[in-house]
Amino acid sequence: MVGAGGIGCELLKTLALSGFQDIHIIDMDTIEVSNLNRQFLFRQSHVGQSKAKVARDAVLRFRPNISITPYHANVKESRFNVDFFKEFDVVLNGLDNLDARRHVNRLCLAADIPLVESGTTGFLGQVTVHLKGKTECYECQPKPAPKTYPVCTITSTPSKFVHCIVWAKDLLFAKLFGDKNQENDLNVRSSDTANSSEHSEDVFECRKDEDIERYGRRIYDHVFGHNIEVALSNEETWKNRNKPRPIYSKDVLPEKQTKENGNKEKGCAADDVSAMVSLSLKNPQDIWSLVENSRVFLEALRLFFLKREKDIGNLTFDKDDQLAVEFVTAAANIRASSFGIPLHSLFEAKGIAGNIVHAVATTNAIIAGLIVIEAIKVLQKDNNNYRMTYCLEHPSRKLLLMPVEPYEPNRSCYVCSETPVSLEVNTQRSKLRDFVEKIIKAKLGMNFPLIMQGASILYEVGEDLEEDMVAIYAANLEKALSELPSPVTSGSVLTVEDLQQEFSCSINIKHREEFDEEKEPDGMLLSGWVEAPVDKDNNKPIGNDESTSNALPSGETLEGEKDDEIQETSEVVEAFTGKKRKLSEVSEVTAPDPSGPSSINQNKPKKLDIDDEADELIISDDWESLTKKKKL
Repeated sequence: MVGAGGIGCELLKTLALSGFQDIHIIDMDTIEVSNLNRQFLFRQSHVGQSKAKVARDAVLRFRPNISITPYHANVKESRFNVDFFKEFDVVLNGLDNLDARRHVNRLCLAADIPLVESGTTGFLGQVTVHLKGKTECYECQPKPAPKTYPVCTITSTPSKFVHCIVWAKDLLFAKLFGDKNQENDLNVRSSDTANSSEHSEDVFECRKDEDIERYGRRIYDHVFGHNIEVALSNEETWKNRNKPRPIYSKDVLPEKQTKENGNKEKGCAADDVSAMVSLSLKNPQDIWSLVENSRVFLEALRLFFLKREKDIGNLTFDKDDQLAVEFVTAAANIRASSFGIPLHSLFEAKGIAGNIVHAVATTNAIIAGLIVIEAIKVLQKDNNNYRMTYCLEHPSRKLLLMPVEPYEPNRSCYVCSETPVSLEVNTQRSKLRDFVEKIIKAKLGMNFPLIMQGASILYEVGEDLEEDMVAIYAANLEKALSELPSPVTSGSVLTVEDLQQEFSCSINIKHREEFDEEKEPDGMLLSGWVEAPVDKDNNKPIGNDESTSNALPSGETLEGEKDDEIQETSEVVEAFTGKKRKLSEVSEVTAPDPSGPSSINQNKPKKLDIDDEADELIISDDWESLTKKKKL
């Protein structure tokens, strides 16, 4: 088992009660208070302890005669290599992120061990079975990148509350409390457009001997007042949009009101720092007024500097950091008020900021049961009866569980079919470091890459390297691709291997001069993870960030559950007929007549469409389109 969280707790319990005798479980996490509402092997007294070890102890209390070996560790550690995986009959995943899933998928392929993959989000869930050479692997279908937004929308023309959240979290919070050397667009907009001497300096720096309340008001007036006025000066922008209104602290909060802030919290411990507590705001589901949001903004900023000053400069937003959530909620709401966008409660804002879809314990239990059913089939080598099963929120054809026969391997998959991928890159400008970080690690998911061109090694990672080789490879990282000892130019073919995963991939290089900074921020374009499907309307390939189904703008995604957090991937419910089809045959499948008596569309579950304003998950309500699969 990999993962002892929401799915993992239910899975370990069900395995033990189903007669499994020898179970090994890997999980790097410790137990948090927020786990206790659904991870029923844990109790309040276990907070801070290893999930894997506590889960083992809890299950052994009612099944003392079985063997459970826990590992409080990261599955990507070198000790969990291909030889380790070969010791097992089946691997069961209850993970919460794409990176670890890909890693386990590759190890199982290399070890030729069956993998049962799973995920839940809210009332939705899925279980899939992956066998080398017999079914598609986890990476046979493309996984879209997490939702992103154009910088100009976030900084200048927000139209949804999520835009205000991204601005408050990724720009304002990062600028005030994060790495001071990190450039961000809030800083650019502030200095580029300022004329007066007051605004030519870095207004986000607290001046020497400046009163913290005066500093808070200055920040407030700058981002919600001055910056909005600067934006309004560009009249062209607002010809077809509603104009925002500048908000200044003196107009919302007289000086006397903020003087009263914080007097109630003087004795509270650092761990319990909360602007809501200071201001006697008790219900996180209340929607605060502009005045209340302004008070929370100023009080949260004050508390950061008074109680957590040592953290400032190193902070990143964490949905479990109460003070950070309060600050981001208040800042987003004030900005939303300026742009005429409806305000949201702290509970709602936290969900959007943390990409949270609240977990349902029952879904985890159902999915765990389905995993065990498939694991038993694997052990019995019942190859003809493997099923991918989807758990739905609303019945379709009077069914909540939809079993589908697994698909055969995708011949275009760069992982299990070893098909080359292509990379468009400016070989004269892009450095090897960019290639390693943005493509090899971020896109292809390799941890210990070895990069070769022909017989020449360009880069290698490993503990047993000689010091002079480490220095050579470090120097190579800072060179443009075309300036490497074995120059990489248009037409070059690079071979990249990960020795831990026992996985290799060929990359065809194509030189390209210019890239769109908005749409292609990496300055590189990788294609061929799956052969790019063609958009019939425009007769052009669909990029990696687009869905392969017209009904799925960002790919509907059912992912493993962790502290209510959802990571986006793309696991599409291809058909509810239970009929097995080869990849080459799928494009010929036609949808049933929507007017027919047995049409899937008759029961299409409208409520599966989660409000687009949240943007963390989109489930299509067009079940007809899900019976089609484009030829890859």
